[in-house]
Amino acid sequence: MSLISRHLEANGIPTVIIGSALDIVECCAVARLLFVDFPLGNPCGKPWDTAMQLRIVRQGLELLATAHAPMTTQRSAEQWGDDDWRHRYMAVTAENRAELARQGDELRRNRQQRQPRASGAS
Repeated sequence: MSLISRHLEANGIPTVIIGSALDIVECCAVARLLFVDFPLGNPCGKPWDTAMQLRIVRQGLELLATAHAPMTTQRSAEQWGDDDWRHRYMAVTAENRAELARQGDELRRNRQQRQPRASGAS
């Protein structure tokens, strides 16, 4: 998204990135970034929390209207709820190792089944 944003900006279309990977997005030098310190994949808030999502989108629109300097980063004040999510996010533990392995095996089987089969020429 960052590179698309830069392309749009270069062609006169203002953009705002709402993202959770601060170092990666800033490295891409986007014009405007609203940084939300949430787990990856959730930059606009918790699933089904429409009030939070609307607040974040409004912050992004406000940033679009008010940022005048290039490469402006604003941090959202929104909180995920508990800071412990950082320790739990994508953690592999003794308790979940077998289930994660089962899910990985299932994903690999499904991908293999979707692969087109090479037809043998006779």
